Amino acid sequence: MAKIKEFLKRKDIVFSPKRYGIDALGAMAQGLFCSLLVGTIVKTLGQQLALQFLIDVGDFASAMSGAAMAVAIGYALKAPALVLFSLATVGYAANSLGGAGGPLAVLIIAIAAAECGKAVSKETKVDILVTPLTTILVGVGLAALIAAPIGAAAAAVGNFIKWATDLQPFLMGIIVSVTVGIALTLPISSAAICAALGLTGLAGGAAVAGCCAHMVGFAVMSFRENRWGGLVAQGIGTSMLQMPNLVKNPRCWLPPVITSAITGPIATCIFKLQMNGAPVSSGMGTCGLVGQIGVVTGWFTPSDAAILSGAAPITPGAMDWLGLILICFVLPAVLTWLIAIPFRRSGWIKEGDLKLDM
Repeated sequence: MAKIKEFLKRKDIVFSPKRYGIDALGAMAQGLFCSLLVGTIVKTLGQQLALQFLIDVGDFASAMSGAAMAVAIGYALKAPALVLFSLATVGYAANSLGGAGGPLAVLIIAIAAAECGKAVSKETKVDILVTPLTTILVGVGLAALIAAPIGAAAAAVGNFIKWATDLQPFLMGIIVSVTVGIALTLPISSAAICAALGLTGLAGGAAVAGCCAHMVGFAVMSFRENRWGGLVAQGIGTSMLQMPNLVKNPRCWLPPVITSAITGPIATCIFKLQMNGAPVSSGMGTCGLVGQIGVVTGWFTPSDAAILSGAAPITPGAMDWLGLILICFVLPAVLTWLIAIPFRRSGWIKEGDLKLDM
């Protein structure tokens, strides 16, 4: 047992929730962002401007989403070069065979392939053959065996959430908005979760509302402590910056959470806000305005995941634009600020509790 522990330590193979559930998951979302999401944006722009070159660029970028996710996961796991490069094949296979739930299949299979590749890396004199072969054979073999079931399970969960939201938009609007908003602020990837579940439609809209409630809400609520730098860092960056403060005083979390419970059902019941762009956008909120770009691209060019759920292109009207602005920017700012006032006056939130270490 001691020798095994020593071997794993030498290979930097760490079996931990943080390594796989935070580091790898977060990196997967970045890989998805740099391929599928960017590709969708560029393709939509090309279609609106009738520029075939941009459409082709978007198609190429989107086609590489599986490879990009797997390589990003390998990078987070500190995989050696030969393992990292081999993961491109693994990711492509897992995403292709995983169908609608491809991202979750890529996450699980790329982790397994990367760790196996790391285990044999530089252990033989023919490393240039052994390491890529091990990584690819393990990864593609697992993809052939389990990618389709994993993808089907993830798609089933996502479809259930979407079905439940369509059936009970008020209740599910609250549940999805609050849950995804909290996930965005925690050191896990809400974007990767939404991507893995293929969250689109009204459920995706509720997820966007929850993310915006946290990002814009924390940015405005902490303005007195962090001023303009904090407003930009949290409002367009991430509310995850507040995690050290939330550990010290969890009550600081209540105003954005309450706001998300309000804006979620407003999004689903009043404005019928739908996220029919790439599912990863549902978990991005106002980070780089990706959530809003996803909603807009979904209006004109629904993603494959959204089309499978019955989405079709629309011409947005005044109510669509008004709902997007209110849900994503105005209501999170105003409601969180107002809700935070009694919390500050009662001493539940004290001066400096929301100060960022910037």
